[in-house]
Order: sequence, then C-alpha cells, then structure tokens
Amino acid sequence: MNYPVWNLDIFGGGLLIALIAVFHVYISHFAVGGGLFLVLTELKGYREDNPSIIEYVRRHAKFFLLVTMVAGSMTGVGIWLTIALLNPSATSTLIHYYVFGWATEWVFFLLEIISLFIYAYTFGRLGRKTHLLMGWIYFAAAWMSLFIINGIIDLMLSPGSWVENHNFWAGFFNPTFWPSLFFRTFLALMIAGLFGLLTSTRLKNIELRHKMVRHCAMYLLIPFFLLLGSAWWYRAALPTDIRVMLFQIMPEMKPFITGFVYLSVLLMAGGLLMAVRIPRAMGCTAAVVLLIIGQLYMGCFEFMREGGRRPYIIRNYMYSNSILKKDLTTVQKTGVLKSAKWVREKKVTRDNLLQSGHELYNLLCLPCHSIGGPLNDIKKVTKNFTPWGLSNMIGAIDRFHPYMPPFPGNRLEAQALATYIAFELNGKPDAQAVTVKSVADTDTPAFDPGKDKYVLLSWTDMGMQAMTDASNQWMMLPPGVNLHALLIKRDEAPEIITDNVRITYAIDSDFNNPAAAVSFWKNSRQLFGKKITRNTGISGNALSGAMQSGDDDFHADLLPVVPYPADGGYMPYPSMTITATDMKGAILATTKTVVPTATEMGCNSCHGGLWRIDGKAGISTATAGNILKIHDRLSGTSLSKQTAAGKPVLCQKCHADSRFDRKGDTKQLNMSASIHGFHANFLAPQGADACTACHPAGESGATRGFRGIHHSLDLKCTNCHGSLADHAISLLKAEEKAGKKRARVLMQHLQPEMVASAKDIKPRRPWVNEPDCLNCHKEFEPPDDDTTFNQWTASKEDLFRNRTDEAGLVPCSACHNSMHALYPATNPYGKDLDNRQPLQYQKKPFPMGSNKGCAVCHTVIMEEELHHPNMLRQFRNQ
Repeated sequence: MNYPVWNLDIFGGGLLIALIAVFHVYISHFAVGGGLFLVLTELKGYREDNPSIIEYVRRHAKFFLLVTMVAGSMTGVGIWLTIALLNPSATSTLIHYYVFGWATEWVFFLLEIISLFIYAYTFGRLGRKTHLLMGWIYFAAAWMSLFIINGIIDLMLSPGSWVENHNFWAGFFNPTFWPSLFFRTFLALMIAGLFGLLTSTRLKNIELRHKMVRHCAMYLLIPFFLLLGSAWWYRAALPTDIRVMLFQIMPEMKPFITGFVYLSVLLMAGGLLMAVRIPRAMGCTAAVVLLIIGQLYMGCFEFMREGGRRPYIIRNYMYSNSILKKDLTTVQKTGVLKSAKWVREKKVTRDNLLQSGHELYNLLCLPCHSIGGPLNDIKKVTKNFTPWGLSNMIGAIDRFHPYMPPFPGNRLEAQALATYIAFELNGKPDAQAVTVKSVADTDTPAFDPGKDKYVLLSWTDMGMQAMTDASNQWMMLPPGVNLHALLIKRDEAPEIITDNVRITYAIDSDFNNPAAAVSFWKNSRQLFGKKITRNTGISGNALSGAMQSGDDDFHADLLPVVPYPADGGYMPYPSMTITATDMKGAILATTKTVVPTATEMGCNSCHGGLWRIDGKAGISTATAGNILKIHDRLSGTSLSKQTAAGKPVLCQKCHADSRFDRKGDTKQLNMSASIHGFHANFLAPQGADACTACHPAGESGATRGFRGIHHSLDLKCTNCHGSLADHAISLLKAEEKAGKKRARVLMQHLQPEMVASAKDIKPRRPWVNEPDCLNCHKEFEPPDDDTTFNQWTASKEDLFRNRTDEAGLVPCSACHNSMHALYPATNPYGKDLDNRQPLQYQKKPFPMGSNKGCAVCHTVIMEEELHHPNMLRQFRNQ
C-alpha cells in the first residue's frame, strides 16, 4: 500500500511473473545441472578415447552458453523488474534483509559467466586438466548460486524463527532449506538430461547418437528416482498448516498436483523410451516433447510452491496484498484507504462508491487477480455474486478460503469493493424491493352467534412453510403444509367434537395443479426411496380431502401446497376452506384459513442464477447447480455428478433433521447447525437482516412471512432467536457436545452479540429447544423483557405449536394462530387475510375470546379464567 500500482488488467493475477519466472527457473536449473553434464560427458569422451564425444560436448557447450547466458540472464532481469513492480514491498524486504546474500550470489554468477566462456571457447586450446577445471569451477559456482537463492526463496515459504528475530541465518537455513536444495539439485540434473536429449538426437552418426541418447536418458532417469525421494522429504518438511492447505484445502492446487504426478510418469516413460534404439526423426520429436513436458513439470512445482505461501507473500510476515501481519489489526481499525499512501479516495461515500471500490481492488486484489485474464480472473470467480452477497463473502473470505488474506478494511470498504467487482465488472445489481399488492379475497364465512351451534377453528403449525423447489437437483424443504382443525360445540361448557363428524379441506380453485410448477412428485422416489403421490382429493385436480381425527383435533399432514397459482405468478398465501359435516353430510360449520408456503430464499444473492418464478421466488436450475458445486468444492463430495446422473440430492440424507424425522449421517452436523453455522460466518453481524437474507420474512421481499402482532410491535427475529451468530453457536454447541469436530471449526470465528461470551450460550437441539412465549409473558402477564434468547423449551411438547391451554384442551394456536402470524396479523396480500377466523366469530382481529369475548364458545359470560390467567383482560394492543 506504500507504492503506486502497476495496473495490468488481463495480464494480472501473476500471469506476467509466471510466464517469465517459470521459463527462467527452467533455464536456471539447466544452468546448474548442465554444468555437471558437460564435465562428466567430457570425462566420458576422454575415458573412452572418443573424439566424437568431445566434439559433441563442444557443440553442446556452445548451445548451453547461448541458452543459459542469453535467455537465462534476460529472464532473470525480467523477474527483478516484474516483482519490483508487482510486489515492491516484498521485494524491498528481501533486498534489505538479504542484501549480502544477493551480493554473494551475484559474485558466483559473475564467476559462472567467466568460467563458462573460458570453458566453451577453449576446447583443444587448454590442457585437459585445465579445461576440466574450468568446467568444475563453473558447476561449483552455478550450484552455489542455487544454494544461496534456494535459501532466500524458501524463506518466503517457511521462514521459521526469522519472523520473530529477523536473523539472517535463521531465515536462510529455514525448515525446508535442505529438502528443497536436494530436490532442486536432482531436478537440475534431470533438466540437463532433457536438453542433452535435444542435442544428441540430432547427431547424424547413428552409433554416436544411440550412445549419447542412452547417456542422456540415464541422466534423466537416475536423478528422477532421487527426485521422488527428495520430494517426499520436502513435503514432510512443510509446516502442517501449509501441507493441509496445499494438498487438502486449496482446490486451485489440485490441477498442479495432479499434473506433477502424471508428468512424473510421462518423464519416466520418456526416459525409458529414449534409452532404446528409435529412429532419428522420432527421437528428435520425442526429445522436444520431453523438453516441453519438463517445462510443464517445473511449472507445476513452482505453482505449488507459490500456492503454499498463500495467503502470504512472505509466510506469517507479509500478506499477498503487501500488508504486514502485525499491521493487520491497525489497518482494519483505520481503514485501507486511510492507511494507503497512493490513493485519491481516502473515505468511502455514496458518491464515490465505484471509485473507492476500484482503488481497493488495485490495493488488495490486483497482486493475485486479473480482470478478464487467463489467470485468477476476478470476474470469473465472483460471477455469481450480487454486490450484497460479495460484500459478505469479502468480509469473511479467509474463514473458508484460508489461502486468501483476511479482509483488512471496514464494512463500507467491503461494500465499495463488492460493488465495483459485482456491479461494475460483472454487471450484477442488488435485488430491488418487490411491490406487493393487496390482491387476495378476504371474505369470511357467516357466523350467527344466536343460531350457530359450532365454532370451527383451523390453523397450520408453521407461520410460514418454506420449501425448496429445486428437486430436479436437490431438496432440503419438501412441499407439505400441516393443517389442523378444532370443532367446538358451543354451550355453557363447550365440548370439543372428534366423533361422528367429518372435516374436509379444499384449496382455492386458483391453486388447482401444483405439480405443474414443482417437480417434487416426479422425483420423490429418487429423493425419498419411495413414490409420493399428490392427493388430488374429491374434486379433480383441486387439492382437497378429509382430515384425520386425532385425540383432540383433526389434522392433515404434508398437504402439497405450493405458492404458484394455476394462471402463473407467485402467491404465498393460498386459502383453504374447512368444512365440518355430520355423518349424513349436513354442514355444521365452515371457516377459512391461509396455508402459507414460500419459495423465496435468497440463495441467488451469492450462488448466482435468477429467481425461477416471476422474478420473485423459486430456486433456478443455475442457482441449485452452483450450490452443489460449492458443496463439492468445500466438502469433497460429488453431488454435481450424482445430480447429472439423474439422482437428485436430499440434504437430510447426510444432515439429520428431526422436523422431518430424518436421522442422517451421525458423523455430520444436523441440518440446522450446518446451514446456520456455515452462513453465520459470512452474514454476522447484521441483526435481523442476516435472517431475512435467506428466510422469506424480509420487508422488501415478495413473501413477508413475519406478519403477526410481534412484527407490528417492531420486534425482530433476533428478539426471540438471537442474532445469527448467537443462533448458530447455540446449535453448534450441542453438536460439539455430541462429538462432531466440524462444529468447532464453524464456531471458531463466531462472536456472540447478545451475551458476553460463547460460554454463556446454552446448547440446543433444533425444532426441540426453541424460544418460549412464557419467558417474556411470565404468568401470561405483559412482557418484562424484549428477548427470550437463551431460554429454550425443554421438549417438543413445550413448543408453542404443540402446547395447549392450562386445561389441556385447546391448542394455543387455535386461539392465537400459528407462530410468526399471531393475531392480529397484517398480511401483505390482504390486510386481514390471516385474521378471518377472529373476524368471522367476533368481528375483531384479536385472539379468539379476547376482550371478554368468551361467548364465542361459552354461551354465558365467563368469570373464571379457564384457559390461562389474564385472559379476561382487554387486549392491550388495540
């Protein structure tokens, strides 16, 4: 950040240095191994008294001089130029701390030049011993250059104690110095053999050609086996965190690791092939191919070595963006732009968002990424993100991508950088607020308290049933709304009727064919191992049928309701007409209720794709596929291949989910802990916005599922459930207690927001230990607090949706409606759409029986608070 930026655009991402460095390193290793090759081959000629071999060495020496001294020297200068421009801070560090090391290397390099020129141009003019001495001097000087450069280069990979003491020798003889030196020495000898094959296959004398080709092939093969041993030593010498990241975590390294393995096989096979007699033309071609393979082999190794340093340029000392590790906290507090010297914008504002983002990109991303280039193209790796999604990813980039430096800026700078990349470069805007019009019919069936003998109440056990409609690829939340009904015979002592009556349901005719919009039923066998058919009930395509009688009420489970009307669009609040009849078919009571179901999940903000339906909701094929790819990359699965083979994925097959009674894989985190634990690392801290980023409850979305009285009182998701970080920690602590190591990994970066420490958060099981109404409404009194976080229900029976009144007769939901839609609710698609039952029976949208309205069921005025204390008071929030 202390130097001007050299903006390379498509040549960024290290491409320029890679093109120069890999070629230079190949030539420089040839310069080391080739020196020994020349001397030993000359000795072979003298030993066999074969002038033809000496002549071959003379010609090869001229070729060697041109390649190493011209191409090697020019690319060496090119490396210094590019590293000084691309990462001047790291270059300055290496020069200042190792100036005498470089000076020593340059002395040896000068000795190389002098001795090689003498050697190459004095064949037949110097005595044998003197001439060979020049060759030995050259090789020794070249190897000493390798010795010194190896120490400085490997300091960047494994500096050891140098980070603390900056001692020259501590950094030079670093943990990987010796294995790297042996590895590079053997590699240099192999490369000398490859170049020897190039010149020896061109010899016209058949006998000499065969002799020299075999000689060069041995020069390739013998060091090759020594190289493999030193490679294993090199790998073992790497610090554990580097080894894990390089060989297990970094997906970008997999092609280079695989390439190194396969190219090793090709080089060995090529050496063996060249050792047998093959025609000259074929030999020349094979030599060129092997030389190219050798260059690729060197490239794979260098990319792995460079990758092992990430997220640093000098490990544990300086990040790849030139920020010193010790300065990171200071820069994060101050801000990148205020800390940088060569920037125009010193602060992010609404007016300079793109300009600030561009400058932040140049400072933080440019050292490793290109714009539209072939290497680390920033547009490609961020193409799926909206600015909002990318901003969250940037803020926690190092948590699941440990080869990336921690973001050193503040939230505004993350927003500016994300806006520049996602919007300016990729053309992806953030989602716009959806306009919801009140379109639903809110008519209510008639009720005459003077004549009607029955009250029929109906509700769902979820305030909003979310579903994932991407079942051609994967399914997490299947379609299925649970509907309940309670038939009460009005009297001085009302009676709950369960015998000799029939209760039926029928969805509005607008929702007559959900299978046309959702492919779940087609894929149910693949997902669940059995065919699940959609019950079409008693009226053709319309969803209707009879509810089952329970001990206290009637219910119909997993009704296949989807939020897609037959004529298109998105409507998450279909209506059901519930009818009670006697066994002869005479109607006893009728009511209406909504069966809320939504497919508005914000996956596409980070995973790409568009909404599947009407630009408002639904998980598109592109979004679903990208989610599987990310899962495969981070978890080492092959779900994308499974889906491509026609076998869609059921998330609960691995991740237990008690809500759907799925046991999952006991080694994996349960569904709730996995989803919330992972995403909390990116979305916290953002208050309720972190919840509504995925759940269909946001006030600018198309569903707005949080619509009960608590919403009208300006309470948020976080009041009951805690922030996303707190919520996730509570789930993960229970999984950690169960011995699941992944829980600790996901928790390590999470900071609680509603308590002082994670130790203060009580572990809980999803769908069992949930917030309890009576934690705020103690003894059914007005609340004395605005949060019930960290106070969980003890069992499923204590959950609001399963709880009854104190008499053990009437479910709480029958009078108060389902959670998140408690009376009086304000529905975005029709103000009183959720309130139709209290309006039907008591002309006011308040909980059933409120404002001393017990006469709805009790035909006399009640003086005793039968169902719960304080129920005879006036409703507080009129």
